[in-house]
Amino acid sequence: VQLQASGGGLVQAGGSLRLSCLASVRTFSSYGMGWFRQAPGKEREFVAAISWSGGSTDYADSVKGRFTISRDDAKNTAYLLMNNLKPEDTAVYYCAAAVQATIATMSDVDYWGQGTLVTVSS
Repeated sequence: VQLQASGGGLVQAGGSLRLSCLASVRTFSSYGMGWFRQAPGKEREFVAAISWSGGSTDYADSVKGRFTISRDDAKNTAYLLMNNLKPEDTAVYYCAAAVQATIATMSDVDYWGQGTLVTVSS
């Protein structure tokens, strides 16, 4: 399983970005998907997750109401729409997948993608 994250970049505070995670799997619908992030000098932290059925989502308190996770099983892709970005959102964002499970912590993850850097300027 390979996960290819994209969509990071430099944005001003208050702006928006949409991250994408393309999965090279035959049955994408069998994977719970998630996003984590790691800021410089900090540990990797949970950001958002969507169940493998797509019926439920979960968010870190710090991003609730600003970020939206979604998935398109026909395109083998998960998305993270980030609105009203803040400088403290600056981090490398990693997508993650779990086989027939919903991601809540790093220990739930079966596969990691490479990171994509998001930089939010003030």
